[in-house]
Amino acid sequence: MSDFIETGAIKVIEVIGVSTKGFEDAVDQAVAKASESIKGISGVEVQSFNAKVEDGKVVQYRAALKLAFTVR
Repeated sequence: MSDFIETGAIKVIEVIGVSTKGFEDAVDQAVAKASESIKGISGVEVQSFNAKVEDGKVVQYRAALKLAFTVR
């Protein structure tokens, strides 16, 4: 999930990205929003995808992710 480090630690958090455009955009949204407050994100693992459906149409895409970053 993350780059190799010789010493130190990597922290992993879970986030859910949301988009009306698609699953890939939901992943991008999660990383972009998390990057606003977390520096040094080095890896992402997509855990699952799901969607909200209304009147037989997908209206919202969701991507559950694990994000890894170096503990400073």
